Amino acid sequence: MSSTDILRPLFPDDLEMVRTWRNSEAVAQYMYSDEPISEAQQQAWFKSVSQDQSKQYWVIAYQGRDVGVANLYAINRTSNSCYWAFYIADQNMRGTGVGAKVEMAVLEYVFETLKLNKLLCEVFVDNDKVITMHEKFGFRRESYFREHIRKKGTYKDVVGLALLKREWSQLRDTLRAKIYRS
Repeated sequence: MSSTDILRPLFPDDLEMVRTWRNSEAVAQYMYSDEPISEAQQQAWFKSVSQDQSKQYWVIAYQGRDVGVANLYAINRTSNSCYWAFYIADQNMRGTGVGAKVEMAVLEYVFETLKLNKLLCEVFVDNDKVITMHEKFGFRRESYFREHIRKKGTYKDVVGLALLKREWSQLRDTLRAKIYRS
């Protein structure tokens, strides 16, 4: 399996599946907004992101099943950077290594295909598993946003992490061997 096989483009036919995932509590709890998304809102969102060159969305396909979404946003050719995010909607796939394969595919795409210099992400401070996974890929904590997002009447802190292309270059082969060992 090549690392790019895990990501496929998001198509209009995927929108209802993605909306169902996004509206589920299992996914919404990790999102900045957890308001239910209507079909009309989902259609408008897709129209908007499809025309926005600073964003790119994929469906995560693993073991023959669609299991989540990954995306790039704030792609900036001036600063040569972007942000990324992902979620695994299929609860049975969590802990199977699919997240690491997604991260590897995104890193390869950002640094080798887009040739950007910096990849950033933001994670709720209480999402230890995802923060730890990013750090295993070489991401470093660069920022801490106190009471950054309000959800259900409570403010939540967010940690900002980033990885530079030169750091990725030093780790790439070791990570690839770990994730795709035969």
